[in-house]
Amino acid sequence: MNVEEYRDYCLSKKGVTESFPFDEKTLVFKVMGKIFTICGLERIPTQVNLKCDPERAIELREEYDGLIYPGYHMNKKHWNTVEIENNIPRQVLLELIDHSYDLVVSSLTKKLQAELQSL
Repeated sequence: MNVEEYRDYCLSKKGVTESFPFDEKTLVFKVMGKIFTICGLERIPTQVNLKCDPERAIELREEYDGLIYPGYHMNKKHWNTVEIENNIPRQVLLELIDHSYDLVVSSLTKKLQAELQSL
């Protein structure tokens, strides 16, 4: 998956916005104002940070050793850094983006969840 496909998929999800809140080379996607994925546009190969259930994060790091590792500049327990242009199957990447999005949505207040549903 290239960065444009990643961007398009993230933006296809309900309630998602993109911005550059840190600098002009770090693309951030938020759902209802909460970050669910970050992409360093100048990193080669392209890497993204995705929120992940802690137990699943460990399993993924073992299964995709060298391609998925503890989140760069993030809480290492809850975030993974994933190399999206290498040997990780596209379907796995889509599932990881979905998982990150779903984790953030589940942590939203009931009010924000209701607002998201109404979009």
